[in-house]
Amino acid sequence: MNILVTGGAGFIGSHLVRKLLSMGHDVLVVDDLRGGLRTNVPEGAGFVCLDINSPMLLDVMDRGRFQCVVHLAAQTRVDVSIKDPYGDARDNVMGTVNVLECARKTGVQRIVFASSAAVYGDPPEKDLPLSEDYPLSPLSFYGLSKATIESYLRLYHKWYGLDYVILRFANVYGERAEVGGEGGVINVFAKRAARDMDITVYGDGSQSRDYIYVGDIANGIVCALTTEQADEVYHLSTGRESSLLDVLAELRRASGKELTPNFARTRSGDIYRSVLSNEKARRFLGWEPYMKLKDGIILTYQYAAGQGGR
Repeated sequence: MNILVTGGAGFIGSHLVRKLLSMGHDVLVVDDLRGGLRTNVPEGAGFVCLDINSPMLLDVMDRGRFQCVVHLAAQTRVDVSIKDPYGDARDNVMGTVNVLECARKTGVQRIVFASSAAVYGDPPEKDLPLSEDYPLSPLSFYGLSKATIESYLRLYHKWYGLDYVILRFANVYGERAEVGGEGGVINVFAKRAARDMDITVYGDGSQSRDYIYVGDIANGIVCALTTEQADEVYHLSTGRESSLLDVLAELRRASGKELTPNFARTRSGDIYRSVLSNEKARRFLGWEPYMKLKDGIILTYQYAAGQGGR
């Protein structure tokens, strides 16, 4: 299969591209390297340094004649979206519309889109774990941008016949995440622990997330590329929640360090609890997560330590 991966030099993209190449697919990465690294793109994959808002994307996709697009390129930080909603919309909403326009004009058959648990906002605890049909109520412009793109995908399917699979990711962690970009709190904690730097917990540490290893995400995307159950939304999650204090406890075991955190006020836009049911993905994608949190944190810390905590 001939596949375009936007954001393929980033955290999730770098794992996905390696997986696709190992399966014999042809892969082209489009990434402007604002949040990714050229060295993350493995040998065997094509690479074009380009903003997804660029009009030149049409030429790239016209030449490539891709069957599928995995759309990972995005502004991924909640706090940045609160500070700069215009920039968030430009990168996430308008950038995606450009990808969709290029896809429909060049005969792409399917778009796999990386959405987020942020589309749900902060639902009542009694409703957890959430299923895919739970009402959307984002608290941040980042979450709103993801929810908006999902609506665009449905309409592009209705009017142009472009197939889609929406994957709402839980909190992804693992190797090759950059602090300040993708990867979330586990990667931030691991890198600071590796450098013997202070760790700050925003809130009291009881807030929880559904943490999923990046390799499981890559496997789920592969399933979405070929499933016959397209034009649907699926959760890629573990279906289990862990608190920040749980994460710190596992990181202490992985690092052998004391890791006493500093506590600070909760940040605006942050969600208190989040956990997603993965029953639908297990049933219809034939996918399931394999990495246990403790093992994934060990791998993440070892990678951070090997990188000197960079």
